[in-house]
Amino acid sequence: MAVKMRLKRMGQKKAPFYRIVVADSRSPRDGKFIEEIGYYDPTREPSVIKFDEEATKKWIATGAQPTETVGKLLKIAGIQ
Repeated sequence: MAVKMRLKRMGQKKAPFYRIVVADSRSPRDGKFIEEIGYYDPTREPSVIKFDEEATKKWIATGAQPTETVGKLLKIAGIQ
């Protein structure tokens, strides 16, 4: 079972808000997930990125692979 850290889209039409979740790679984008580890709000100026650092580091150590976008957000937040 491959575990990924990815974005789950929330919010209204044309007002996206994303939760950063750990999920099985086979589950759909907005479907079932294992744990929520943060959020990303691109509509604010500047963009808001929040991570639960402890949980994020635990999942990375366990072998969860961040998607390309989540990897960029981790670099911006200074975690990875």
